[in-house]
Amino acid sequence: MKQDDAIAALGALAHDHRLSVFRLLVQAGPQGVAAGDIARQLGLPNSSLSFHLAQLQQAGIVSQRRDGRSLIYSADYAAMESLLGFLTENCCAGATCMASKDSAKENSR
Repeated sequence: MKQDDAIAALGALAHDHRLSVFRLLVQAGPQGVAAGDIARQLGLPNSSLSFHLAQLQQAGIVSQRRDGRSLIYSADYAAMESLLGFLTENCCAGATCMASKDSAKENSR
């Protein structure tokens, strides 16, 4: 991932509603969620949700498809993994990170 793409993705996620939408889509899996269902689950007005979804799409971390009359939104898992890879590239200069060890211990409990 290029730095400009990472900045766009991080910028899109740097808003409470957009972060909530993205997390909901990640949890939903590749089948995605209809726009109306996203609005209901998060309590967002449709006009506001449309704006936030457009921002996430423009950043390349959410995709949209039409299913009949519904617009279905999905997290772009490849873009998400690319962003995580960009953020952790050359982590700890190749050495094992203490944070990784600590989080692995916490997750195993």
